[in-house]
Amino acid sequence: MNLGIIINFEAKDRKTIKNILTVKELYASLDYVDHSREKRLKMAQLLSSKPHLIEPLLEIAFDTINPVSSKAFWVLEFTTKNNLNYLFPYIDTFIDNLGKLKFESSIRPAAKICELLMICYFSKKQHDCQFILDERRLEKVTTACFDWLIGEHKVATKAYSMTSLMHLGKKFSWVHPELVLILEQNYASGSAAYKARARHTLEQLRKLNAAR
Repeated sequence: MNLGIIINFEAKDRKTIKNILTVKELYASLDYVDHSREKRLKMAQLLSSKPHLIEPLLEIAFDTINPVSSKAFWVLEFTTKNNLNYLFPYIDTFIDNLGKLKFESSIRPAAKICELLMICYFSKKQHDCQFILDERRLEKVTTACFDWLIGEHKVATKAYSMTSLMHLGKKFSWVHPELVLILEQNYASGSAAYKARARHTLEQLRKLNAAR
């Protein structure tokens, strides 16, 4: 495939897109992904049809000095929303590198993926993620989410982290008290959106504690 050719996402070009196989070719295609749902969704559909491309996509996503890494995370988020299982063969690559992320545009989708993983893990329904996410991996997600919650990040990132930590407190007894403390300390200085999500989280925590 000629990397000089602009890869677009029209139906007539699907055959060309499906031939993407290498990291360099993924880089080239990601250049044409933007914030539009349509383009991110079509790249996610490619990944769903060729899940072996998750590995090179993660390589790009954690190339933290390259702005295109954020686009890789946008696509990864859309892909995992449809099927978390695609991430499981590479779960350590994802979890072990969370602390290296620098771009907010990468951290937000990473936090969302963590939220999806935690919702899955703590679901009452049996799922593969409950066997894959061992204590070490859960602890690493906990650390990342607390870092995002107390750091200078967008409300969406903090909101996803709140949800993840609310679930993780069911596993680690120290998490809920720490989460409550942080939310109460930062409530007054938070934005309206932050306050709304913090109130919701605190209310959910009260319900969980009352049910015990």
